[in-house]
Amino acid sequence: SDVVDAAWCDNGPGWRGVLLRSAEEVLAVRPDPLLVEGLDVGVVGPYPEGSEIAVEIRTFFAGANGLTEDPVTGSFNAAVAQWLVPSGRLPASYRAAQGTRLGRAGRISIDTDEQGTWVGGHCVTVVDGHVEL
Repeated sequence: SDVVDAAWCDNGPGWRGVLLRSAEEVLAVRPDPLLVEGLDVGVVGPYPEGSEIAVEIRTFFAGANGLTEDPVTGSFNAAVAQWLVPSGRLPASYRAAQGTRLGRAGRISIDTDEQGTWVGGHCVTVVDGHVEL
């Protein structure tokens, strides 16, 4: 009853997208690693109208190494825009939050126009190096 909609979200990488009623519900999700094993699942829920951030997003990867949550996932954010903007559930331009449950303040800017979906934001380089091939 908490699921508003679900869709296959494919923006190169494929995601099982789940729309919940609110950002609060997204933040409360506690995925069962056994139920989502082998699946890439993304969950999205709206903040109240007029908020600075339109939606909260979480993505999960479950496999042999257990459950991993990504602090920011550009491919799923783009896929959410391609899914929810045409239906009118999200405006053509908005900001999304991701990583909140991980103690990260990921903020993703989404802009859609006739040329496509544009994903942007700030990043921090954690590892830098070179590989000799």
